[in-house]
Amino acid sequence: MTLPLTVSDEVRALAPGFTHVAVEAHGLVNGPSTDGTSELLDAAARRLAARTAGRAPHEDPHMAAWREVYTAFGSKPSRTRNSAEALARRALTDAGLPRVNLLVDLYNAVSVARLVPVGGEDLDRVRGGMRLVRAAGDEDFVTVAVGEETVEHPAAGEVVWLDDAGVTCRRWNWRQGPRTRLTGESTSAIFLLESLAPAPEAEEAAVELAELLEKFSPGARIEVRAPQG
Repeated sequence: MTLPLTVSDEVRALAPGFTHVAVEAHGLVNGPSTDGTSELLDAAARRLAARTAGRAPHEDPHMAAWREVYTAFGSKPSRTRNSAEALARRALTDAGLPRVNLLVDLYNAVSVARLVPVGGEDLDRVRGGMRLVRAAGDEDFVTVAVGEETVEHPAAGEVVWLDDAGVTCRRWNWRQGPRTRLTGESTSAIFLLESLAPAPEAEEAAVELAELLEKFSPGARIEVRAPQG
């Protein structure tokens, strides 16, 4: 089944050039990070370094556009960075990119190499369709703080992804909730690649991600959807 994904009119008005490409996959294999995914992450950091050529990630035009839209909905982009910028900053440090698990490593590598925000959700944990909206402020965002589950609420007007059970990701693509994240048991997933312009970069990144998923999960059923605004 194809997961419904919708973008509200309020978000379209805030960012008229926004597009996203979805990669839906079933029959995936997840598990701990491997030497193969570690090599991909290191290669992505090298691709990023060549692309930025000594400049900070936020100086990239796409990252600068994300900073502008974060400011437009009331978020401070130097404190709550979009996911691609946050990962890129880590990739350029001596510590490098984190190793999380096989599937997360794959989409993080694509995100860093292409400077495109990418997120992955466990389809078996998503309730109903997913919607990108400006929050009313009373929606539930279940997260973990100091080792314990807690419920937060987004700020009114904040851009969030949510499903029928609550917010799945705050501040557009800043912080994902644990409820729908990809774990070692995940076998079906939806990957969202987001862009603030109808540029081919997100589409090319989606194709690259689909090829990596097929390589690491042979026989998986993978669909790359056409870009949607």
